[in-house]
Amino acid sequence: MSLLQKFQEWFGRRTPIKDIQTALDIRPAISQELIDCTELWWSCYIGEAQWCGEQPDGSIVTSLRIEQSVVRELADIVTNEMTVSTDNEHLNELLSQALSELPSELQKGLATGAMVIKPLGAGGGVQFVPQNEFIPVEYDSRRRLRKVVFPEVRKIGEYWYTRLEYHSIEDGLLTILNTAYRSGQRGVLGAQISLTDVDAWKKLPEKKVYNTDKPVFGYYRNPLPNTLDNSSGGISVFDAALSTISLADRQFSRIDYEFDSARRRIMVDEQGVKRVNGKTVLGGDVFTPVDIENLFEDFTPEVRQTDFIAGLNEYKREIEFQCGLSYGDISDPQSVDKTATEIKSAKQRKYNTVTAIQKNLRTCIEELLYAIAFWEAQTTSGYKFTCDFKDSILTDEETERKQDIQDIGLGIMRPEEYRAKWYGEDLDTALKNLPPSTEVMQ
Repeated sequence: MSLLQKFQEWFGRRTPIKDIQTALDIRPAISQELIDCTELWWSCYIGEAQWCGEQPDGSIVTSLRIEQSVVRELADIVTNEMTVSTDNEHLNELLSQALSELPSELQKGLATGAMVIKPLGAGGGVQFVPQNEFIPVEYDSRRRLRKVVFPEVRKIGEYWYTRLEYHSIEDGLLTILNTAYRSGQRGVLGAQISLTDVDAWKKLPEKKVYNTDKPVFGYYRNPLPNTLDNSSGGISVFDAALSTISLADRQFSRIDYEFDSARRRIMVDEQGVKRVNGKTVLGGDVFTPVDIENLFEDFTPEVRQTDFIAGLNEYKREIEFQCGLSYGDISDPQSVDKTATEIKSAKQRKYNTVTAIQKNLRTCIEELLYAIAFWEAQTTSGYKFTCDFKDSILTDEETERKQDIQDIGLGIMRPEEYRAKWYGEDLDTALKNLPPSTEVMQ
């Protein structure tokens, strides 16, 4: 798919923001620039970055899916040792079910900048909605959503049906509006219809007012400053690294081309090739008929992969720095020697990133629990909420080193394993660099 085709497909599947503004008489709380960036982050996350595909020079750039690697690493470490519970047994069961898909769904929120976890009514499960699939209309002073539109699109037959679910908190009351529309073209809202025209929506009320001043969903936002439009909208965790990610994708394409162009070939004199019905019997990727003086000539060029791979790894290390990860999370951990100071600094950087995400996620889950309790009519049940995250990223390095030295003395760890761990060497290199055995610390 060409770059132009990608843009056309990208814009063709976008939510019709302007149509929704007119239909509901609202104004989004974020700029068109941030809306466009959110779509850009999503396209990068699913491997369809706009710099990928066929290039003007005929080359092809393929996504390394680094964006997915970044959000997966963060989502895994954020949720890996998370414990969430409430002392209300019924609510605890529903909350546990709701969060069963959190490790994978959080990736979408990290990629697009924010997400909503929205219960689907009493006992109806939850829906994870990334920032590119809802329209913020108003935030409060704490950057929490107060008014928001959740579009739902279905294709039935030859028509596109859209339902707009508008949540609005005002004067201590929550109002939820549902309106439906039909269009013959994707990306266009079309004419308003009755909710009963779509079987899945016919039981939904057009308007419902609830006595609560809290949203009935959990809202998560990435802990990053919004320098795009200074709004309360979220920013992708890999936004700062997009330029470097594009360079890494292009670098990988160079590596791929290097291997492809260096395939071994045997040049065969055309005069010595048997032909059947005008086609050479001997041909293909290895044997290539050409006009040469000798009957056979070997063409095996030198492959320069070492420098190319080293360059790609440097790009990955820069991406780790820009995204708040540790060195070795997506780059080759053995490729570059690292000092103890570098290791500690990288761990601290990742710890800060993960801790900030966990803080915002805790707020989101607490809001989600309230939303679940709301639909279960148990908001006054006096339930208690517990959410803990274990901090396993940072360890006392000095204590860990001393323990490793003790393990060497006990024969549990070998000296070369110690060097490999603390000096960033592979085992073979670490073994060669060991001092004489009499000098090894005991």
